[in-house]
Amino acid sequence: MQPDPPPIRLGDCRAAVSEVRHKLALIGLLDGHASGDDQIYDVAVETAVRHFQQSRGLVPDGVVDATTYRLLDEARWRLGDRLLYPQHERPMTGDDVLSLQQRLAELGFDVGRLDGEFGPQTVAALREYQRNIGLPPDGTCGPATFKSLVRLTPLVTGGQPDALRAREHLRQAGPRLSGKRVVIDPGHGGDDPGTTAFGVTEARLAADVAARIEGRLAATGVQVWQTHAPTLTGVLTEAQRADFANATDADVVISLHVDRAPTTAAHGLATFYYGRDETSGSALGQHLASLIQREIVARTDLTDCRTHPRTWDLLRRTRMTAVRVEMGYLTNPHDAARLGDPAFRDLLAEAVVVALQRLYLPAESDPETGTMSLTDIPVGL
Repeated sequence: MQPDPPPIRLGDCRAAVSEVRHKLALIGLLDGHASGDDQIYDVAVETAVRHFQQSRGLVPDGVVDATTYRLLDEARWRLGDRLLYPQHERPMTGDDVLSLQQRLAELGFDVGRLDGEFGPQTVAALREYQRNIGLPPDGTCGPATFKSLVRLTPLVTGGQPDALRAREHLRQAGPRLSGKRVVIDPGHGGDDPGTTAFGVTEARLAADVAARIEGRLAATGVQVWQTHAPTLTGVLTEAQRADFANATDADVVISLHVDRAPTTAAHGLATFYYGRDETSGSALGQHLASLIQREIVARTDLTDCRTHPRTWDLLRRTRMTAVRVEMGYLTNPHDAARLGDPAFRDLLAEAVVVALQRLYLPAESDPETGTMSLTDIPVGL
């Protein structure tokens, strides 16, 4: 896999800026006829990028990295602009695919996650739709399919059509944690230490907490993988980590990180799931993120920075429920001191395992937050 191009920042002057300006103009966030050098990344461009990032579930830092550039490119497509057809090696992506998924879901067809990717489940749902309306079920969204979708647009739209399916999926999976399959992703690693502060690196902390979670899950009968070993060399991208998780066919992915800030004042715990906003994305991801957030807050003195939707590659590209846990700010003296304490890391691990068990419990058996312990989790099938 080729390395990502260098990020584009305020003050940069190069040809890639022209492409960013063009894409922002196409989606109406920047005046395409503005005067000035179109290769300069000025304040107007940065403001437009921040607005775009905010609307797409990205951190609005105004820096065009590989993820922001990819989403900018996808945003230019509207349903009907191009032919959508199955591609096995590299599925088509874009806002037009997302619109297709939303319309099919509103009509009752199971497209899976609303992620803007024309993957196998979306193709299967489109073929089923085509069979239902008498079109050749070729899985290609062309003019005839476009027209039928316009005619059949439901009078009532919105909501989360996948929420009921998600609840049914949990019911069928059964209440026991044993027998489930979990992938743990320790953030960074290898040649990428992540955040470094107070003599501690993010990669080492994430690896330590991952090992503690793995041990506790394995003791309850869960099959556990880690996306990489502590001896990793080189750098793994989020896409590569997602590909590994998909290859395991796991039920859940939990990614572990610590945060950083330019000021030591920033502190607290936050969890993330796939979505552009609170009303879209992964229903199970949002539920698990909330459970983990509340369990850790109940057991520690970390500030509650709540759960948030994001479109990061690991959350988007995994086919199963995926969450990312930012276990505090390593640049904050209090959070760093707590994370440096092995007993505190034990609390984090126990909270994650308990939250995962609670994900599968029916509402009538779900205990109050902070009251369940590892000894309450049944072992064996």
